[in-house]
Order: sequence, then C-alpha cells, then structure tokens
Amino acid sequence: MKRAAAALRALARGSAPPLLWRTVLAACLVCGIGLLPWLSRTDPALTVLRARSAERDPTPETLRAIRDQLGLDDGPLPLLGRWLGGLAHGDAGTSWVSGAQVLPGVVPALGVSLLLMAGALVVAAGTAAAVCARTLRLGTRGRLADRRPGGTVTAVLAALPEFLVASVLASVIGVRLGWLPALGWYGPQWMVLPSLALGLPAGAVLGRLLDDLLPGAFAEPWALAAAARGVPPRSVARQAVRRCVPGVLPNLALFVVGLTGGSVAVEQIFDIPGLGRLTLHSALAQDLPALQTGTLALVLLAATAGVLARLAARLLIGPALRDGALQSLHRPRPPAPRTLPLLYGGLLAAVIGSGLPRDPLALDTLARLRGPSAEHPFGTDALGRDILARISHGALTTLGTALAVSAAALVTGLLLGLLPRLSGPLTDTLSAIPPVLAGLLVTGVLGGGPWTPALAVALVAWSPLAAHTSSLLRQERATTHLTATRALGAGRWYLLRHELLPAVLPPVARHALLRLPGIALSLAALGFLGLGAQPPSPEWGLLLAENQPYAERAPWAALFPAAVLALLGALAVTAAGGVRLPRRRNRPAGPAEPPVDRPIPAPRRQRDRPGALLTPVPASQTEER
Repeated sequence: MKRAAAALRALARGSAPPLLWRTVLAACLVCGIGLLPWLSRTDPALTVLRARSAERDPTPETLRAIRDQLGLDDGPLPLLGRWLGGLAHGDAGTSWVSGAQVLPGVVPALGVSLLLMAGALVVAAGTAAAVCARTLRLGTRGRLADRRPGGTVTAVLAALPEFLVASVLASVIGVRLGWLPALGWYGPQWMVLPSLALGLPAGAVLGRLLDDLLPGAFAEPWALAAAARGVPPRSVARQAVRRCVPGVLPNLALFVVGLTGGSVAVEQIFDIPGLGRLTLHSALAQDLPALQTGTLALVLLAATAGVLARLAARLLIGPALRDGALQSLHRPRPPAPRTLPLLYGGLLAAVIGSGLPRDPLALDTLARLRGPSAEHPFGTDALGRDILARISHGALTTLGTALAVSAAALVTGLLLGLLPRLSGPLTDTLSAIPPVLAGLLVTGVLGGGPWTPALAVALVAWSPLAAHTSSLLRQERATTHLTATRALGAGRWYLLRHELLPAVLPPVARHALLRLPGIALSLAALGFLGLGAQPPSPEWGLLLAENQPYAERAPWAALFPAAVLALLGALAVTAAGGVRLPRRRNRPAGPAEPPVDRPIPAPRRQRDRPGALLTPVPASQTEER
C-alpha cells in the first residue's frame, strides 16, 4: 500500500501539465465533432430526416420543421454551448433521431462494450501466453541460443480480419453447429464468439511484442544469478515477464480503448448493442448529442487506461527507473539465419504475378460462385469474376497504401515518442477515435476519394508506435551504461544518436512491421463498412466485404483473400528480425597458423567522443610514433 501511495503521489506531481494538455485536446475533439455537419457542407436536417424515416419526402416544410425543432439555424456554437451546459448538470441532451435521452442509452452501451472488452482481454491474455510459452521455456533452461525464429502462427492470427473471424464463427459454430448463440446479447454465452473474434488478433500482437523483450530479460545478471543458484524456473519466468510487461503496458492501454470503441464490425455482425455500434450509427445519422457523448466516454476511458498503465509501470519498475539501475533489453545482435521471409515473399509475389494477366472486371454470369479449378484457381465470386485476378490487381492498391501509411506512422511515432510529455496526452486522445469514426470525420471534411481511408487510418496508426517509443525511451534512460556514458561527458545529442536511437529504433521498426497487416485490416474494415473503395474496385477490403455474405455457400470466395492477407502478415512478422541465409562452415585445408603475439598499445586520450580514455591506439599509429 505504501508503494502504491508513493506511485500515486509521484504520478500526481508530474501530471498537472499533461492533464491540462489532455483537457484541451479532448475539448478540441468534441468541438470538432460538433462542427462536423457544417464542415462537411451538408444539410444536417436532411441527414436526420433520412435517419428517422427513409420514406418521407424531404420537402422544404419538413426540413424547416426539423431545423426549428433542433435549433440548427442558431449555428454550431450555440448548440455546442447548450450541450456542454446540460452535460455539467448530468444531461447529455436528447437524440436528434429518436428523441430519447442520450445518457440513458450511452451508459448501457458502454457497459456492454466494457464487458465485451473484458472477455476479449481474457482471450488475448491466453493467446499472448501461448505465443511466449516457447521463449519462456527455453529462457528458464538457458537454451535461448537454440531458439529458432518463428512467428508464422502469430502472424496469421494477427492478420486475420476481425470481421471475417466473426463471420466464420457466427456461421459455423453459431448457425451450422449450434454450439453457441450467434446473434444478440442476452447473457455470458453470447459473449464467447465475439470475444474470440476480438481477442485472438489482439493477443497475437501483444504476445509478439512481449516475446521480443523476453530474450533481453533472460540475459540480465539477475536471471543468470537466479539460474546459477537453482531458483525454480517458474519463478524466473514470472520475474522475466514482470521485467518486460512495463514495455507493453502502453500498448495494452491502447488495446483496451480499441476493443471498446473500435469493435464496430464485430458488433454489427453479432448484433451487439455496444458503444462502437452506437457511435457509428450516430455518426452516419449526424446525431451530434449521441456522437459527442459516446466520443467523450471513449476519451475518458482512454485517459483512465493511460493513467492506470503508467501507475502499473511505476509499481513494477519505479525504483529502478528512479535509481537508474536497469539493464538494456535491446542489445544489438546480428539477425538469425532465416529463409522464411524469402519463402513467404516469393509465394506472395507468385500469387500476385499469376493473376495480373487476368481481367479483374470480366463478368461471367454462367460461372457464378464456382469452386477452384484450372480455369479459375481461386474460384469465382457472385458475379462470376475471377477471384485470383481481383486479388492480384487489388494488391497493388492495398499493399502500396498499407506500406505508405506504415512508413508515415513509423516516422511520426518515433518523432513524437521522443517527446513523451507532448505525445502522451495526444496518443491517449487519438486512441479514443475508432478508425471507422476517423474515416467518417475525414470523409465529412475532405469528401470521398481513394486516399480518404488512408488518411483516416494514418490519423490514428502512429499512436501505438509513439507509446512504444516513449515506454522504451523511459527505460533506456534509466540504464547503467547510459549513466556511465553521461558521466564521461556525453551530451544530449550524442546520447540520442549513439545510445538511445540504436536501442529504440529496432524494436519500434519491428513493431511497425507487425502493425502492417493491422493497417491493411483497418483499410479493409473501412471497405467492409462502405467507407473505403467503391465497386468495382478490387481493393482487398471491398473484396472481403463483397464475398462475406457467401462465406457459408462459397467459402473460397472469402478464405482466399483472407489467406493472402495472412500471408502478408507472415511476411511482415518474419522479416521484422532481418533476413540472413545460413552460412556453410568451411573446414580448414591445413593446420591453423599460430597466433602472432603483438604488444598491446597504451591507451591514448581522445577528445572527440566520450569514453575516449578507454580507447586504445591502433598498432599502426603506435609504430609510426
């Protein structure tokens, strides 16, 4: 209790400026949402009328009555002021569509989403434990040198689209087998399938991040000493996980918010009355009171999750951070011999290349939903178009956009992650915006277009990388070798260029590659919800959305695009550690020459860099002198 109280006091002392910055950002976000109908240059009365009843004619008298009822002629600022004034008294206003009070509808939806998030986190924790089990077993036995690089199963799990997993689970387990209910939200049984659909990809990403840190923890002196003294392997593994968890906690907080408000597609498929679905419907109908209240709830949840994550990190490694007694978990090491990236890359290139000569728009109504054959290796869709051709031509757009967004997210995340006081509140605020809501905001402001989904995803894609950078930077600054380098006279720029960036950049770059399939999934989710590319474009998200209704009758129509997306994930994850072919060992032809004894030169002081007192002078320079 004393330790927790001390952590709370330390957190409170340094949280005043970030709290002010967080409040300003939340206010800007809510105000921006309140200006959405006017920024998008659309008539909110017409949108509300269509949301209320699609059959009513938009006559001038009807639209005038709606404007007078909602007070739209007063402008956005008076509407926002009235909403904020009522919110201060516990009244979030009434819905523009249904006319009911907003707050009694948002609170149950938030409770449903939080319960679904808790179930998804349980599944994610089990998945992450399965991903890290092999490294933990080898690390406790001191056999990490025998650890072969893997990640194929993790990549497949991380690259599976949530909406596709939800569709397969609902149609196969819920409908065909009847083991679990597939639609609705009436009890614990109804949360099993959606929790699996959300938790498996999230657990794969978290497990991969944790698995990347564990080898460094097992190489620290405490782990070696514990193994030498015969400490039980289970205790060593538990302490290694405790050592690495603080580096993953910021991303876990982002996952909490993402699983609460970003599970729109899963809530749509399973008919779950959650906050994400409520926010989506409110955004589509421009129901500003409901949309602002739902967004504010997500912002408060993101702030709470961020504070709890920082508090947990202080409780776990707070004294070591204060005393600068940590060891670096990211030591430079050559890439392990691996040929899997070449195999996956060649297979993906072969799939794309074999379909490029085919016409992705050719219709054949007599060949609708045909299975794989020599003429159509991946089968056909509901219009008789060749699926292989559509996958190949859509890859040029999907992969190019995903790579561009990933590169922009990596650069932005690194730059802002180096400024944690600035990026921390900004990361928490932007993480509260689901990609679907970001897509609606960007579409409303800039209009529709081929780059609208990319801009929407790029708006929020950098936040996990910035949180990862800040977490690693905080721990790297508390290492003993950095303290020693600073004591030798190193300046800030030297430490940044030669110590901090070399330790932070490789894991963050691997994280960015791990997020590449997730970015492609976000683009696909926008296409699935009708916010991305439009027909007849062969973009992968639209491809999955078009073929998802036929998953039970013609499973190949949805499984082959998902398999190619999983292949992209396997390529990204396995290539994150580098590519190096195994070298053949050449036996010496004759006896080895005896080593030549050379005198050890005396150290010479150099003034151009710190630590020069310990730098020896090369032998050639000694002979010249």
